[in-house]
Amino acid sequence: MSFDRLIEGIKKTKNPTVAGLDPKLDFIPAFLKEEAYARVGKTLEGAAEALYLFNVGLIDALCDIVPAVKPQAAYYEMYGWQGVRALRRTIVYAKSKGMFVIADGKRNDIGTTMEAYAKAHLGTVEVEGEPLEAFGADALTVNGYLGTDGVKPVLNVCREQDKGLFILVKTSNPSSGELQDRVLEDGLTIYRTMGNMCEAWGKELPGQFGYSGVGAVVGATYPEQLRELRQALPHTFFLVPGYGAQGGGAKDVAPAFDEKGLGAIINSSRGIMCAWKKEEGLDPKEYAQAARREAIRMRDEITALIPIAD
Repeated sequence: MSFDRLIEGIKKTKNPTVAGLDPKLDFIPAFLKEEAYARVGKTLEGAAEALYLFNVGLIDALCDIVPAVKPQAAYYEMYGWQGVRALRRTIVYAKSKGMFVIADGKRNDIGTTMEAYAKAHLGTVEVEGEPLEAFGADALTVNGYLGTDGVKPVLNVCREQDKGLFILVKTSNPSSGELQDRVLEDGLTIYRTMGNMCEAWGKELPGQFGYSGVGAVVGATYPEQLRELRQALPHTFFLVPGYGAQGGGAKDVAPAFDEKGLGAIINSSRGIMCAWKKEEGLDPKEYAQAARREAIRMRDEITALIPIAD
């Protein structure tokens, strides 16, 4: 099962974190942009090339200490098809370095349309009888608030292709409670109801470490809800955004883990990507080394509270 590979990577690196690859041109050192523009001009293709070069440097610096990356599709789509091509190239490169790739697309639809999203990001498509991989990620984030009709097609592809999905449950944004915290007639909040649905859907994708292939996105900015959901959802693996730039710290994410130090992976995007901007006097050409130092600092801060069992 897909998340078994992720957990094995976490155990190998002793690091329950994922580096978000959400690049904007403002995040990229000038020397990389100049290199990209010299190749293909100050165009959408040039911007996409800069994103890819930036990502390659980060992946090279992180691949032996961080088990996974999470590219957010929107940061590539805004540069058109050229940016989408950079997303594909980034996924292929990260996987070639042994990293688990979570495509952060938050896709949300039903029936054959959702099946098309799942095949695009996780599976294969047939061209005149030949199965071809479009993006090739290991997992996809999904908005499950359309119910089973929007999740079942992804489950089917995950079962066939040995992939996983993370469903939005309690998100890290400040206004998430406007909907997700509302209490239903049975006394459960909407986010808890969605979490329970993840547990049920996960029975179709069991894993060897006790966690299914259906994960949940639960924000670090709500540690009490994180604790509640960890206790209530023993077979659901968590993807936890909100660490670092959004305000979450090691103590906030600690409730996401089980007694073995497993059960969750913590995301940092800007904190790692933009670490080079925070080191005074740093040569921008050392941006990847700065990202590595921040990733190590983050790992050590979290594992000081949550040691990972062998």
